Amino acid sequence: MAVKVVDASALAAPLFGAPAAEAVAGRLEESYLVSPVLLGFEIANVRLKKMRREPTQRDALLTAFAQYARMPIEIVEVDHAETLPLAGALGLTSYDAAYLWMARQFGAEFVTLDRSLEASTGMRH
Repeated sequence: MAVKVVDASALAAPLFGAPAAEAVAGRLEESYLVSPVLLGFEIANVRLKKMRREPTQRDALLTAFAQYARMPIEIVEVDHAETLPLAGALGLTSYDAAYLWMARQFGAEFVTLDRSLEASTGMRH
């Protein structure tokens, strides 16, 4: 089973029904998913923003968020001493560098929908 590092932009698509949901779900299928500790905060923030924009969708968004808690994703601490130089070298935030660092540590594919992050790291999907 392939190990894949998944970020909030990619995970939010299938959780909250974004247009890229099907494509992301296909990329994540039959994979062992890992992510840094910050993933939960980012997913909660996506839900919060969506609830503020679409208050009538509150129940559906809460259901989707509850689904996140049941997803089999290994949450891993990152080595910030190693992510900071990576962030500096590539012009990334420390958050984005944490995902990239993790992908490098695990020798894993990094699944993201963040086009600027893909561009800065030379990734393509």
